[in-house]
Amino acid sequence: MSNTMNFLKRIFLVDILKGLAVTFRYTFKSVYTEQYPKEKPKLAERYKGAPRLNNDPETGETLCIACDLCAQICPEDLIVVGSQRDPESRKKVLTHYTFDTSRCLFCGLCQEVCPTNAIELTQDFELATYSRSSMLWDRERLEKGWDRIEFGKNYHK
Repeated sequence: MSNTMNFLKRIFLVDILKGLAVTFRYTFKSVYTEQYPKEKPKLAERYKGAPRLNNDPETGETLCIACDLCAQICPEDLIVVGSQRDPESRKKVLTHYTFDTSRCLFCGLCQEVCPTNAIELTQDFELATYSRSSMLWDRERLEKGWDRIEFGKNYHK
């Protein structure tokens, strides 16, 4: 009995017709396409992207107190914090801060451990560059943020 069923399935091409039915079902569904450079995709609220070093909005000074916790907790060891003691106030002063975005996992541990909310992972995701050296961000670049390239109407020339 099973041999005759298999023979009939082969003759009437049942498997091919089932496959075509699936194909036709998906053919007439509406297509969802993002026009990427012109329209930015909607990201999840918790998405972690490009890092930023925040400044105090009132004074303009960095919020980083050079505690070095972000560098210590980073699993990739890509954050370097340099500091000096101020002889008058005896407080640490941030001298340099580097962040290697080419190796970053964007895990957010540096953001979580920071006591002053100085380091933040933003929602910027367009981090492509032409050289590895441009992925090493210094303090100035971290404070300024990522340079975005805006595309006009004729970006596909």
